[in-house]
Parts: sequence; structure tokens; C-alpha cells
Amino acid sequence: MFKFGLDKLTQIWSTDMAIDLGTANTLVYVKGQGIVLNEPSVVAIIDDKGKKSVLAVGDEAKTMLGRTPGNISAVRPLRDGVIADFVVTEEMIKHFIKKVHKKRAFANPRVIIAVPTGSTPVERKAIQDSAMAAGARSVQLIEESIAAAIGAGLPISDATGSMVVDIGGGTTEIAIMSLGGVVYANSMRVAGDAMDKSIIAYMRKQFNLLVGEASAEKIKKEIGTALPTSGSTYLMKGRDIRSGTPKEIALKEEDTAEALRPVLNQIVAGIKDALEKTPPELSADLVDMGLVLTGGGALLKNIDKLITKETGLPVVIAEDPLSCVVLGTGKTLEHEETFSTLLVD
Repeated sequence: MFKFGLDKLTQIWSTDMAIDLGTANTLVYVKGQGIVLNEPSVVAIIDDKGKKSVLAVGDEAKTMLGRTPGNISAVRPLRDGVIADFVVTEEMIKHFIKKVHKKRAFANPRVIIAVPTGSTPVERKAIQDSAMAAGARSVQLIEESIAAAIGAGLPISDATGSMVVDIGGGTTEIAIMSLGGVVYANSMRVAGDAMDKSIIAYMRKQFNLLVGEASAEKIKKEIGTALPTSGSTYLMKGRDIRSGTPKEIALKEEDTAEALRPVLNQIVAGIKDALEKTPPELSADLVDMGLVLTGGGALLKNIDKLITKETGLPVVIAEDPLSCVVLGTGKTLEHEETFSTLLVD
């Protein structure tokens, strides 16, 4: 009888959650409340004489990236949309669950997590195990591309074709849906992080300038573009590789377009491949409806124009591209009877 009472208390005091466990950011949606948390997927670990413990998580930990003393390391436990460090991921999820539940002792929510389409059964099991170990009552999964389409408001249940391209931090998810099912899906492990690395490599090769991931991300956000149009410049500081001294250069839009071209070419090639493998009837729908861009990569200047130029399809950027995956995951939580077939135990 006590066990029944405890279970009941757990369900009353715990709020069901939908999580977009992203490579760059983790977003949490609480049933009946909407998005309640959006923080970087970063954990700061302190090593005290061989004993490791969590120092900071999320926003506080991200400020430490590349700036920590020897005994502190700021790490991103997810790479390419999947878990790279099981223990640290568990601690990060635990922190976010406690933060959402205001550190209640009986926080034991039911959780739905969005995962990359191309993740393996082992990788999916690792995500579920991490969430369960962090205190979840039960864990179900939904593919990111499906969640992004739902969050963007695409009519995936209709007989017409809908296409979504979700460019996140670690993966680019491409999917074509119709009648509530997935006609084509592909997950490419090239996205926002690859763009940052491409900028770092370009700066090194072109200007002999050494910049970190945080600086590369700033360049991408401030002046990054898929097609140069304005000719604007951005002053960038870094370390000269040859002299080892600080150096400042004026970076042009053309430079960022050149730096990002290898990554963008792969994403465009993935979209073209999807279109080639789409049934003719649905292809005709896409000519009219086009595709919807979601994820942080959708915010890259002129990326919609580049995709239209390369594919001939109209491209629409979702209203809130950064939140589409968690909003779609949250919608499946709110309307489980409608979307139950899309969830995986």
C-alpha cells in the first residue's frame, strides 16, 4: 500500500517532460507549461586529486570553455547528436531535471527525448539509460526530423508531401513525410559544429590565425553567410601561428562563405539525394510546398537562398527554428493519442 502511495505522490509531484538533447543546446518542455529551459549542453568537471565532480552545467559551464585552469575541464558530453560521455551526460540530465522541478526530492518524470534518425540502437539505448539513471520514471524516443516537422507545423498527416531539413549542432536531419509516416529520412553528421571547424581551418590556412570554437561560432553568427551579399567586415582577434603573438584581421563576408562552402555543399548534396529518392507524386507536391528549414543552422544568413538556387525548391525558415524539435516533442507529450505511433520505447 505504501508503494502505491509513493508512486501516486511521484506522479503528482513530477511533471512529464520533453527533451531536445542537442549537441549544442538542451531544451526542456514541460507538459502544460511549454519550454522552461534552454541551456548549452556543456558540463564543467573539476579534478580534485583524482576525484572528479561536476562544477557547473549549462550557461555557467559554457563560459568556461577554453578558459579553464588545469584541474577544471569544460566538456560537451554529446557529439554528432549522440552520447560521447555516458557519466557526464547522466549528470547533465540529472541537473536539468532537478532545475525544472525546483530540486524536489521526488522528481521522477516521464520523459520523451528526440534522437537523430541515424542513431544506432546502442546509441539510443545509451540515451534512454542516461535519462533513467538521472531519475526519469520512463523514457520514450522520437526521431528529431519528425519532431522538427511537428514543431514547425507541417501537415504530416495529410496525403501531400512535407519536407523538413533540421540543421542542428551535430547532425542535419532530412525527412520527407506523408500520411503521418516517414517516406524518406536521412541523418548526416555534418551541421553547426562542422561549420565552426571549417571556419577554424579556413582562418588557419588563409590568415595563419589560430581561433577557438567559441570565436568560430561568433564569426558564424556575426558575419557568416551562405551567399555573400553585403560586403560587410568583422574584426577578428586570434593568435598568429608563426609569431605566437595576438593578431587582428578584418574578415569579409566572402571569407565566411568560402570557409563554409565545404559543409554547405554536403548539406545541399544530402537534400538533392533525398529529392532523387522521393516518389514522383510527392516530388510534385514539394515543387509547390517546398521545404522547411529548422534548427540553429537555419539562422545562417542566406542559407535559404543557397538551397533554392541549388535545388529550385521554395525554402521557408520556420518561425522559431531553434525550438522546433522540442516543441514537436512537447506536442507528442501533450497529444500522445494522436502521435503514439511515432514514439519508440
